[in-house]
Amino acid sequence: MQNRFGKSKTGTANPGTGSRPAVKPLLGERTGNRHSIFLVGFMGAGKTTVGRALSWRLGLPFHDLDDRIHQREGKTIEQIFRDSGEAEFRKLETAALREVLAELGSSIGVVALGGGAFVQPDNTAMLEAAAAHSVFLDAPVDELLRRCESESKERPLRRDAKQFRELYQKRQGAYRKAIVRIDTNGKDVEAIAAEVACSLGLE
Repeated sequence: MQNRFGKSKTGTANPGTGSRPAVKPLLGERTGNRHSIFLVGFMGAGKTTVGRALSWRLGLPFHDLDDRIHQREGKTIEQIFRDSGEAEFRKLETAALREVLAELGSSIGVVALGGGAFVQPDNTAMLEAAAAHSVFLDAPVDELLRRCESESKERPLRRDAKQFRELYQKRQGAYRKAIVRIDTNGKDVEAIAAEVACSLGLE
């Protein structure tokens, strides 16, 4: 089996295989950590893939913000961008984030944010108010571009290589406000998930 980074997996991150680890009720008591984990970063960083693996590893629920918007609106992200524009999408994104935070309440989970979500001040303010643990998944821009070009998935804000690099540089300042940065370059999904958990004191 191959992960999205093109390296063979060393473990099971798919909820459809193997037995799910028991939820760890003492997780917060053991570490003093009762905060949800929000994965942020640019396109191709692996937020959704790593998020699923991390939630499986820790026995926590997983939420993908783009999937939430898709379900709420009955349209793909690409259709929303095409039909309503980026400004409207950002409003939907903020509403979806508010909904996820309300659902989580005092419980903990793993959430993958879209590439532009952490750049929006209203969103970062909500995450700060919720004392969320933000984790920046990063890689060299050429590696991120390679990953995106190898996908069949359409990405509304990926046009050409020059624009991709410029947008990456523009967003770096916002991403670096996350409390943890993880370099994903050359690592498989399981290793990245383990590094995130260890960096947050969850293992």
